[in-house]
Amino acid sequence: MSYRAPVPEMLFSLRHVAGLGAFDQEDAEAILTEAGRIAAGVIAPLNRVGDRHGTPFADGRVTTPPGWREAYRTFTKGGWNGLSAEADHGGQGLPKLIEAACTEMWNGANLAFGLCPLLTQGGIEALAAHGSDALKARYLEKLVSGEWPATMNLTEPQAGSDLALLRTRAVPAGDGTYRITGTKIYITYGEHDLSDNIVHLVLARLPEAPVGTRGISLFLVPKALPDGSRNDLRCAGVEHKLGIHASPTCSMAFGDDGGATGWLIGQENKGLACMFTMMNAARLNVGLQGVGVAEAATQRALAYARERRQGRAIGAAEATSPIAAHPDVQRMLLTMKAYTAAARGICYLTAAALDASKGAEGQAGLDRASLLTPVAKAFSTDLANEVTSLGVQVHGGMGFVEETGAAQLMRDARILGIYEGTNGIQAIDLTARKLPLNGGATARSQIAWMRRAAEQMLKAGDPAFGHMAARLRDGIGSLDRATSHQLAALGSNRPEAALAGASPYLRLFGLVLGGACLARSALAASAALKAGETDPAHAGRIALARFYAENLLVAAGGLEQSVAEGGAFTDEAALALAV
Repeated sequence: MSYRAPVPEMLFSLRHVAGLGAFDQEDAEAILTEAGRIAAGVIAPLNRVGDRHGTPFADGRVTTPPGWREAYRTFTKGGWNGLSAEADHGGQGLPKLIEAACTEMWNGANLAFGLCPLLTQGGIEALAAHGSDALKARYLEKLVSGEWPATMNLTEPQAGSDLALLRTRAVPAGDGTYRITGTKIYITYGEHDLSDNIVHLVLARLPEAPVGTRGISLFLVPKALPDGSRNDLRCAGVEHKLGIHASPTCSMAFGDDGGATGWLIGQENKGLACMFTMMNAARLNVGLQGVGVAEAATQRALAYARERRQGRAIGAAEATSPIAAHPDVQRMLLTMKAYTAAARGICYLTAAALDASKGAEGQAGLDRASLLTPVAKAFSTDLANEVTSLGVQVHGGMGFVEETGAAQLMRDARILGIYEGTNGIQAIDLTARKLPLNGGATARSQIAWMRRAAEQMLKAGDPAFGHMAARLRDGIGSLDRATSHQLAALGSNRPEAALAGASPYLRLFGLVLGGACLARSALAASAALKAGETDPAHAGRIALARFYAENLLVAAGGLEQSVAEGGAFTDEAALALAV
């Protein structure tokens, strides 16, 4: 089965969970419907092709899979590359929320293909926020159109997550440019044949720069210089990976012949702040990748389970039944579907907060987006790994072979919890930097938003909700107490206690927030049914939210205990690991 964008569910989540607001509903539906057509008809058919073909590398050149260049041309000509970019630079000027839904589609259809525009989106935001007028005039419109894709060059052989160890050098040339020398690894789409130029955003150190991250600057280093000549950079190799085979992951060498020409973005020694503009955009988008690949795995597993016949279901008249009729398979399928819907709601909420930060809410919206971004990235990608693994399980032995495509989705999804900051780093970011925002008030405000959903469920009194309101209230209570524990640990100079519980805390936050998102979906569906709407999807939305609350959200109490009581392992970790 090939991917099909779940446009009705996406629109429902946009409206009733994230709050699409004043944007025209008909326009939103038209945009997502057309995006879904491109995703299903143009991009998805290349997924298996790309997985098998990979990215052959010879003589410094990368060849993308058959059909890749034509699909990318269709994508960029349709204006899909710059949906939220400003119209002054050739973009569509659409809300980030609409772009988020489309990003989910591109990556659900074909994760390896979706990575190219994903990095370019971040490059657009970094250049628009921090670039000089001259750099914007020269490069921004090309990036927005997708004619010139962008890359992010951070990692080096000795410096993975610890950017303080970067060694790439940048020396002023005396003419306003810099000469860049060094090696970068794991550069997504660092070389390819989709375009005649690639805009590399590169972190490097100036001479006499302060040590650590305080001495890092950001540079724009194009593959082709403004006069058309080739810059002094090259792809030195392509990695052979577990998944995303059609996305070239490159080692890049800068300065073989004296130094690649680069231009400073932002201020000297302030490059990390500039790069975080790109990284934060990428982290939300990686969360959306998780939603997309989880959706694809769910669709594939559900179609297989409805066709595959094994055993006789309880009460069935026929000798064999579709495996979708067996309770344990139903449990797996519902878990896949509920986790995907919860992650979608969280990512859309994050995108909505980014939109709000550009309007009347200003800093409050930005703080909310900052709080939610590590949750959107880590929770959604952890779930993508779990959902794709369940997808293989639903397929049984056929899931373990490549024929069904379930294995590819699991292989592709595995990277999502690693790149753009490992999920452990996201948990540290949430606990150490985002929870203390405004003295914890931003987190408390988000918890209050969740609590209102539970209160509305109690007030609605729909018997179809079952124990949903009670389970949501229990989960919120666990999250509230765990939040107090983390803040107290930070405030009492016990950072090891807070960090020991950081990962279960993020999981708890995402689990409860996802429950609140599905509760709001159920409330809207219930109201629609009471108003006389006959769409059967509404009853399904309520049932899915109830399953999540009564079967998945109940893990909140255990996670609370892990946060509050599980940190003692740091005192005995060396002993236990030595056994």
